[in-house]
This record gives sequence, structure tokens and C-alpha cells, in this order.
Amino acid sequence: MAQLLGLMQTGWKLAIPSIIDYAARWHSEQEVICRTPEGPIVVSTYADLRQRALLCSMALKSLGIREGSMVATLAWNTTRHLEAWFGIMGLGACCHTVNPRLSDKDIRFIINDAQDCVILSDITFAAQLERILPDCPAVKSVVFLTDRQHMPQKCNLLCQVLCYEELLDGQISGPPFHWVDVDENAACGLCYTSGTTGNPKGVLYSHRSNYLHAMVAVQPDNWCMGSSSTCLAVVPMFHANAWGTVFAAPLVGAKLVLPGPYLDGESIYNLMQSFNVTLSVGVPTVWMNLLDYMERFEVRFKSLKMVCIGGAAAPRSMIDTFEKKYGVDVRHLWGMTELSPLGTVCGVKAAIAGRPQEYILANKVKQGRPHNLIDMRIVDDSGRVLAHDGKTVGNLQVKGPCVVREYFKIGKPAVDSEGWFTTGDVCSIDKLGHMAVTDRAKDVVKSGGEWISTIEIENLAMGHHTVAEAAVIAIPSPKWGERPLLLVVLKPHIQQEGEHETIKEELYKHLEGRIAKYAMPDDIVFVPEIPHNATGKVSKLVLRDMFKEYKPPRSRI
Repeated sequence: MAQLLGLMQTGWKLAIPSIIDYAARWHSEQEVICRTPEGPIVVSTYADLRQRALLCSMALKSLGIREGSMVATLAWNTTRHLEAWFGIMGLGACCHTVNPRLSDKDIRFIINDAQDCVILSDITFAAQLERILPDCPAVKSVVFLTDRQHMPQKCNLLCQVLCYEELLDGQISGPPFHWVDVDENAACGLCYTSGTTGNPKGVLYSHRSNYLHAMVAVQPDNWCMGSSSTCLAVVPMFHANAWGTVFAAPLVGAKLVLPGPYLDGESIYNLMQSFNVTLSVGVPTVWMNLLDYMERFEVRFKSLKMVCIGGAAAPRSMIDTFEKKYGVDVRHLWGMTELSPLGTVCGVKAAIAGRPQEYILANKVKQGRPHNLIDMRIVDDSGRVLAHDGKTVGNLQVKGPCVVREYFKIGKPAVDSEGWFTTGDVCSIDKLGHMAVTDRAKDVVKSGGEWISTIEIENLAMGHHTVAEAAVIAIPSPKWGERPLLLVVLKPHIQQEGEHETIKEELYKHLEGRIAKYAMPDDIVFVPEIPHNATGKVSKLVLRDMFKEYKPPRSRI
């Protein structure tokens, strides 16, 4: 029997420019607020943003950009940066977001790998470009996202240097421009991983994958975003597309607040208060700084309802502070650049909603359940599928329409024959579908046949009142193979060295009974800071190198 086809309209493409078209038509007066790199706060609307994005497309076309061209951005979360995104994608070109926190070596690599021909940059990165571009021959033009008054002086980039506002002004009297009619499966964005074990790898997003991701993100069990929401997009646009926040907000007509380069606790708090932010998304270090500022100045939120925390595990102490002290709902997230990036969100499932608060908060430490466009499983090292019982631990695999199939220019599948992508995370999944990350496979401590979760120890240590940040790494042990070493940054008011031994014993007592005896760190070392990589995660590769010769005074087992 022949297949019976539906009689609904076809040809409606899931193309990114249609998101801003919708916002400009049906939420035209909704505000887009930006703290600019130059300092002032600028308020515009979705209608303004769309019009300027069209001018950006025209300007890029005048520079020779066409369908399939690679255009890089090196910029903070600003309105101009977002205009450029829609302008690039609306021309059928691909927007390559360059992470300025990468090393110069890695930035050179990804610009050359992508073959970017134009770079749109914030003025704050002029000196960085001067160092990098002499070795990037494909780059023909750099456009600084500013006006003539703030253009960098004496900037020698060995290519054409242009002013963004002047470029747009030059298009105002030109003929009307319409977005290029692109295939929804065409590439629209390129984001590279942070390259902790080699050169960064490129993840090439399609219009369709980004559109679907935005539709998933706004759902009630995820970010619960609508036209009455005000979203502060803290996570940088160069970090996995700001986790999709800058597509999700216009998709539903939410007010969007962009912080620019100002990510300190005071600046974030002031934006939240000034513009009645209800929702914000970011990594734990941002929230740590915000909570520290609020504690020191004894201030509270007036409008914030939800924070979404991802990029690294959120410690229980942070979740407790938001929920108990400030009444803010915490949604723990997990994802990867390769997933567009959202994979799981830990909301409160109906089955546990009536449980005591302590039970619910303990559950929120987990990374959550997959959204409806992700399938997920855990397997052992031989590929055998493992039980979802909340106890069995295995290698996490995912698949779905927003998951990478192949890395850019690698030329071989990133998935197995069934389409499963191995994430590199070691996890458990419980009967209700909550996934909990035990560790990254490369970070877990393998001690005497036991696998020790560094994340569990870190989260417990962060719950001690003296600890600002904690990290656990494996150090060699002639008897056990590996043993855990706990590295601690103390809070600013507890930095006197004379107190270290006392605090160390307090920390050991704090951990006793909460972790297995074999998991007790062999030593606790106090450090002035813990290094982070380009995406804000703790750089355990650097820490392992720093402490590769470290010998603890004695083993704790």
C-alpha cells in the first residue's frame, strides 16, 4: 500500500533569519538591552535589530561575502554582535564564533582551518588580532564593531580595517535586501571545541539544528521562557552559541539583556536589578562571583526567578544558596559543543515534586533528564548497554538531530554505526531518567581497582564555609596506581597561611562519612587560584602537569 502523505503546507524552512523576522513582526517593541564594550548601556528593539542585521548583510555582500563563505566574529555578548550573527546567516554565509580565551596558537589554527575571509571584532581584541593575523593569509578584512570615534588607533593588521557603523551607514540608501533563501540543512555556524587534548575540533551547525535547539530550550521543563521573560545571556556567544539563548529569546519574544565584557558579580547584579531579569544562564564561576558580591554587600534579587547552571558541575552549596537563601529556582544543565549544546536539564519531575525540600535539592545536583530531541544511554567499555538504576556507572552516549555527526574537515564519522556519539563523560542514569555525571573519563581517579569521582569530592569541599573553589586530580601512587589530591582556593578573608593546617583538618572532618574511605584525598593543598580553560572549565590538564611530581606526606588509606 502506498504511503499516505499529509496535506499540510510544505516549504516552510527552519532557517535562522526567520527567528528575527518573527520577533521583529510580532514582538517589534520588545527590548534588547546591551552593555557595550565602550561602556554605555544601549536599549533597542527586535525591529531595530532586524533592520540593522539586514544592513549588515548588505555590507558583508559588498565585501565579497557569499553563500558558503566563512565569516568570523571575535566579540562579547552585544547587540552589534547579534546583528552580525543574523546578518551573516541571512546572507547564507557561515558564522564562525572565535573564542578569545583560546591561546594565540589555537586561534591561528581555527581561523586558518575555517578559512575565514572577514573578521568582525570588538575593539577590545585589537592587540590580539595584531599578534595573530600575520599568520592568517585568508583574512582580507577586519571590521571593528564600533563607531568612528572608538576605532582602535595605530592598529597594524596587514589587511583592510573597517568601521562597522560606517559600513552600515553606507548601505542605508541602497536597494532593499532580502535574506538569501537557504536550505535549512545548510551550515550557519561553526564553533570549535577548546582543544584540551590536541587541536580544537570544529562543530558545524545547520540552520535546522540551531532552530530545533532553540525550540527545545524554551520548553517549560527546560528554560521555561516566554514573551514575559527577561533573559540575561551571561554565557558568551563564543561558547557554543551562548547555549542558544540568543536564538531562544527572539523565538518567543522575550526581553534580552546582553552584558558585554562585564561579567563580574557587581555588573551582573546591577543588570539584573536594573532590567528586572527573570532568567539567566551561565557557568558556575559566574554565579560564584555573583553570590560572593551579594553576600558581601547584603543585597537580594527583586525579580530573578531562575538560574540555569552548566559548563561544569554546580556544587550543592551553590544550589542551596540560590534556592534557600534567595528563593531562585536552579536548573542544572549538561551539554557539549557537539550537542548544540543542551543535552539535559534538571527540573523537578512530578514524581518527586511532593517530596521534602532536602530530597529535591539533592536531586538537583544531578545533571537532569534529556530533552525530547536527545536519546541517551550508558555503556561499558565493550559497548554493552547498562541499566538505568541510578547506581550503575558507564560511558555516556547520545544521538539526535542536534548532535554532531562528523567534525569539520576531519573526514570521518564522530559516531558509531548506529549514530551514537560517545561524550567522554562517565555517568549513571536513574529510573526516572535523571543523568548524573560522575566524572570525565579522562579525569576519574582509578585507585586500586576503584573509580573515584572527582566531582563528588569537589562538590562536598565547596560546601565548607572556607572554600571558594576546589578541584581534585589524580596523582601517581606506587601502591594504588592513582590517588586523589584535593586543591583548594580559600575565600579572600581566610588567606592567612597560619590557618591552613587547622582548615585542612576541618576539611577532612567535613568529608568523613560523606565519601568512601578509599576516596579520601591523600592530601589537601591550598593554592592561590585554579586555572580554567577557554570555556571556563577547570583545566585539569594544567593541574596534572603542575603536580605530576607531587608526593603527599602520607596516604589516607
